[in-house]
Amino acid sequence: MKKEKYYITTAIAYTSGKPHIGNTYEIILADALARFKRLQGYDVFFQTGTDEHGQKIEEKAKEAGVTPKVFVDKVAADIRKNFDMMNTSYDYFIRTTDKQHEEQVQKIFKKLYEQGDIYKGTYEGLYCTPCESFWTESQLVDGCCPDCHRPVQKATEEAYFFNLQKYADRLIEHIEKHPEFIQPESRKNEMIHNFLKPGLQDLCVSRTSFRWGIPVDFDPNHVVYVWIDALSNYITSLGFDADGNHDENYKKWWPADVHIIGKDILRFHTIYWPIMLMALNEELPKQVFGHPWLLVGDGKMSKSKGNTIYAEELVEAFGVDAVRYFVLHEMPFAQDGTITWELMMERTNSDLANVLGNLVNRTLSMTNKYFQGVVTNPNVKESIDDELITMAMQTPTEVARKMDQLRVGDAIDEIFMLLRRSNKYIDETTPWILGKDETKKDRLATVLYNLLETIRIAAVLLSSFMPETSETILDELQTQQRDYQSLTSFGQLETGHTITQKPKILFARIDAKEFMEALAQKKEAAAVKEEAETTVEAIEFEDFTKVDMKIGEIIACERHPKADRLLIEQVDLGSEVRQIVSGIADHYEPEQLIGKQVVVVTNLKPRKIRGVESQGMLLAAGDDEHLQLLSVAEKVKKGTKVG
Repeated sequence: MKKEKYYITTAIAYTSGKPHIGNTYEIILADALARFKRLQGYDVFFQTGTDEHGQKIEEKAKEAGVTPKVFVDKVAADIRKNFDMMNTSYDYFIRTTDKQHEEQVQKIFKKLYEQGDIYKGTYEGLYCTPCESFWTESQLVDGCCPDCHRPVQKATEEAYFFNLQKYADRLIEHIEKHPEFIQPESRKNEMIHNFLKPGLQDLCVSRTSFRWGIPVDFDPNHVVYVWIDALSNYITSLGFDADGNHDENYKKWWPADVHIIGKDILRFHTIYWPIMLMALNEELPKQVFGHPWLLVGDGKMSKSKGNTIYAEELVEAFGVDAVRYFVLHEMPFAQDGTITWELMMERTNSDLANVLGNLVNRTLSMTNKYFQGVVTNPNVKESIDDELITMAMQTPTEVARKMDQLRVGDAIDEIFMLLRRSNKYIDETTPWILGKDETKKDRLATVLYNLLETIRIAAVLLSSFMPETSETILDELQTQQRDYQSLTSFGQLETGHTITQKPKILFARIDAKEFMEALAQKKEAAAVKEEAETTVEAIEFEDFTKVDMKIGEIIACERHPKADRLLIEQVDLGSEVRQIVSGIADHYEPEQLIGKQVVVVTNLKPRKIRGVESQGMLLAAGDDEHLQLLSVAEKVKKGTKVG
């Protein structure tokens, strides 16, 4: 039987810098929905990716001293690494610098121009570079951008415009006929009454003031502005062709079942994007969900505020599944959620260690203690069993209902209510007392079977939210009953087999005082390191003259066989060739360095780095995110002394 398809996307991440946990939340949310649909038997296509063009990136690349392409290659790799670390199961990762995407964006732009939806004019307005948006005076908030609250600048330039108003009535009709199209519903009213009904301004869709973008092929002074470029990724990845020669993937997967995006870009996805699709005579996505933000305390995460929390920091402290659980469970459907180190620790102790971990450990340990780990079910029932079994059978239905409504946190609540009920069932049935009476052995076996089966049901459902934990539990139960169909009736856990003899501690309790003290020490150490890097001790001139620096040219480069972050360069210093090992593999590909002139410290004592001798050091500037080898503006003779 042919599976029903399900196409889900995230917004594509902007490659201006490293994503924090608030940015990472979106991919985890979409992953939970995609995994659940797969569990239900859907044929799922889950897409994410990166948005890589624009003035802001051009400026950041210039600051870093690299080309925009080198800059976005590095950031896109970091974003993908972040998504992979969180165990997200995306099927396709699109980059807006992908060739097939750029080609189709040019064709889409030209098609809209030729049919009269795009026209050439002049833009005079107030421009926000970080948001890449033009605003009118009336749209500003306290004289600043209404989205990011940063200053705007007056801008005048020739541009192409998209006539949005032409399709406004048709879009209003679609939204009103499809109440599920925009979620949460409160955002639907905002789009209609604040933007559509007052009248749409024509949208600026090209720029001439920067070059890092997809050129308008029939007018190369212009580059395609962000919205046509970025938004069209949802169809170009599938093989959409503006000439109508669509790939089979496009015919299979489009329209998208749901776009998962942040609430701050809802307008672009529910007004600009549908109108673009209408102009292309293509179907609209079935649903757009503008999720709320994950705040630190009561404010947005910001490097300038110093309150940014990164996913890798949380994973190092709590583990991947604990972080996934927290951000999915703590985010309300329509209101902003909150994350702090204290809250993460509290949830780990209360929900994961006490409710889930303790239940699994106790139940498996009692099965091992009383029955040598052999699962049996004599089916000696009592009325007290009915409530647990009924709840266990209702939970999959309730979880599915909440997931269909995109209420992921509520779906997790349903599972944990079942786990709490199981813990209560242990207290009600007192297995430790039953175990003392040989005549109650069959009753004890039934009680433990009911608990093991309930744990199995919960673990199968948890696979969408905490996949590693789910797999660990099911492995410890030694069960093959792991699919959605196994949840249709109680009693699917096999009998006669032996469970794991030594169950793992799924989540260890955290000592609050020790944890916060260690966190404070870590932050202090980071601050001291940062200060040390910016505070330089004065030296005598004679000390400086001891350092011998020369210009060398890299003539060969390869990756270190035993260290992913190291490169081995052969550097020609004119009179000799030196082998140097450098920790720059995160920032440069070996082939990028061939022919590059660099500054070499030549009088360092040779030393072995991971088994390979290094005969000097290359000088570089930057940090962990962006690093650039020091070089010269024009080529000079190899071996030229620096200083």
